[in-house]
Amino acid sequence: MAAPLTRPAKTPPPRAASPSDGPAAPKSPGGPGARRGQRRAVTLFMVPFFALFTAVTVLPMFYAAWMSLFREESSGLGFGGTERVFAGSGNFTEALTNEAFLRSFGHIAFYCVLYIPAMVGGALVLALLVDSAMARARRFFQIAYFLPHAVPGLIASLIWLYLYTPGLSPITDVLDALGANWNFFGQDEAIYSVVNISAWQWTGYNMIIFYAGLQAVPREVLEAATVDGSGALRTALQVKVPMIRPTVVLTLLFTCVGAIQLFDAPKLVQLRANTMGEDWSPTMFIYTAAFKGHDYGLAAASSLLLALVAGLLSFVVTKLGNRWKAS
Repeated sequence: MAAPLTRPAKTPPPRAASPSDGPAAPKSPGGPGARRGQRRAVTLFMVPFFALFTAVTVLPMFYAAWMSLFREESSGLGFGGTERVFAGSGNFTEALTNEAFLRSFGHIAFYCVLYIPAMVGGALVLALLVDSAMARARRFFQIAYFLPHAVPGLIASLIWLYLYTPGLSPITDVLDALGANWNFFGQDEAIYSVVNISAWQWTGYNMIIFYAGLQAVPREVLEAATVDGSGALRTALQVKVPMIRPTVVLTLLFTCVGAIQLFDAPKLVQLRANTMGEDWSPTMFIYTAAFKGHDYGLAAASSLLLALVAGLLSFVVTKLGNRWKAS
């Protein structure tokens, strides 16, 4: 007997993709293990930075805070040695009432009035000139302006100390030939000598920063200004400079913080300009108190006050810069 015929099973037709169906989600290239490996790699790269930051910044600050609470006192008319006694806020009070320490901030304030406009203004003018359409050999001028910054601050101060010395400097010989009598180490002229050293060293560095900001200005904006009839000077002042305001504010912030820590230039100029004194700047006062007066408690307290002033100055400059950027 023949087997009965059976019909083949019907297969359902393929379902058409509905519009509501979205594209298939791509599979993650890595699972939880891969993400954990990435986090470990990031942590591994961050550990050296935080370790170094803690070793050279955080721990010294805590140690300075600890030292500022004590002072060295001698007994037995100076023949019985010294002992460390707890002073509390005594070192801070002494620093805040010390005329030399307070006067050093006045010197730095006057220094900033002379230095910041000269250096920042000069760097901005040079950056605009290098960025102008008529500029040639831009790479050469960038390197030439930046070279003074490549010289260490101590070496730069020594070079200018030689150039300020009469009988050794060709600059003083030229001034004498012209009949100009200028004493670089005079009581009123010494601060200009310090400003010149700092401006010579840092103008080229900040010029590079401003030039990098100018390169980020959209060329379409400059072309539109040219089409509207704006000249080169008007474009520079009303288009380029406003568009690099964040860069200018950042430069002002770093310049103010660096100015309040000034040490190398006035310390070397003071070797010839005796009228400046060994406590002309706050850092010079701290150096003199610690290594010449051996008053480490006063030096530690003064350094903490200096850090506080630098922080407040940074806050003020940032606030004013943000208002300028928003205007």
